[in-house]
Amino acid sequence: MEEEKYEPRLKIRYEEEVVPDLIEKFSYRNKLEVPALQKIVVNMGVGEAVTSPKEIEAAARDIALITGQKPLMIRAKKSVASFRLRAGMKVGCKVTLRRARMYEFLDRLLSIGLPRIRDFRGLNPKSFDGHGNYSLGIEEQLTFPEIDYDKIDKIRGMDITIVTTARSDEEAKVLLDYLGFPFKAI
Repeated sequence: MEEEKYEPRLKIRYEEEVVPDLIEKFSYRNKLEVPALQKIVVNMGVGEAVTSPKEIEAAARDIALITGQKPLMIRAKKSVASFRLRAGMKVGCKVTLRRARMYEFLDRLLSIGLPRIRDFRGLNPKSFDGHGNYSLGIEEQLTFPEIDYDKIDKIRGMDITIVTTARSDEEAKVLLDYLGFPFKAI
C-alpha cells in the first residue's frame, strides 16, 4: 500500500493558479522561469539575553512552537563593552523554513497571524531588498494561535524574511500578491 503524500494548500494554489497567471503576465517561456518561494527565515533577536540568559530559552521555545522546527541559536560576533556583550554570547535565535513547512507557515501567517494584529492596515509594499526578497516585522508573538497567552513571560517581536527566486522586486511583489499578501495601497 502506497502512502499518499501531503501537499500544503498554498503550494497547490501556487502550482495550479499562480504559475499559469505569472506565465501569462510576464511571458515566461516555461514554468521554471516563474519566480518561486525559496525559503522563509524567522528571526527573533533577544537583547535582554545579555543580562538574563533564561530569556533566550523562552524565545527559542516560542519560535519552535510557531514554526514547528528547532531554532538555531545566534551568538554575538564581537564584544561591545557599552552593551555588556561579549563575543560568543547568545543574542537571538532563527529558523530557516523550506518546502512544505515553509508553505504551511506562510499559510498560517497570511490567514491567521496577520489578521490578528491590532490596527493592521496592510503590509508595506516598499519592504523589498532590491533582489526580490521581502521582509516584515511582527511586534508580538501572540498573533500566532500556537502561543498560549498565559504561558508567555514577555512579549517579543520577530523578523520574517521571504526569499524568492524572482529577479526583480516587481516580479516578487506580483508573486506575493497572487499568493495573498495584503499589501497597503500607496
